Amino acid sequence: MQRVTNCVLKHKEKLLLLQKPSRNWWVAPGGKMEPGESVRDAVIREFREETGLVIKNPAIRGIFTFLIMDGEKTISEWMMFTFQASEWEGTLLDESPEGNLMWHSAESVTALDMAEGDQRIFEHVLTNNGVLYGTFRYSEDYQLLSCELDNDQAERDEA
Repeated sequence: MQRVTNCVLKHKEKLLLLQKPSRNWWVAPGGKMEPGESVRDAVIREFREETGLVIKNPAIRGIFTFLIMDGEKTISEWMMFTFQASEWEGTLLDESPEGNLMWHSAESVTALDMAEGDQRIFEHVLTNNGVLYGTFRYSEDYQLLSCELDNDQAERDEA
């Protein structure tokens, strides 16, 4: 199972996003973890490699399982650890090796072209506290088939 990390960097109601050339979808910068690497170290490294920025104090905001399905058969599975940060140092790359970098207003983010599951993750990060847990099932052509989401903040609010 592949493990990936990403980070939503928010500054003055804007988010730094990366447009991947394969589908032209917008994503939070991040990537694959290396063997033996902690999720925190991975998100800092991957974010730096893709943006030139070193994020400070990343906080975990989501832990997700993604399944690519062919009918009832799982053909690919990975886990994603989503962080949020608002502080960084360094200089933003003019060109990322992974695609186009651009700051977007928080209110416009979920209207951008992206995976449907990513829209739900961004909605959580922008409007809720706590950690969101979820499982997303996609078809081979990345159509969302189903998702189950659970926000730990809802449990605390009810207590």
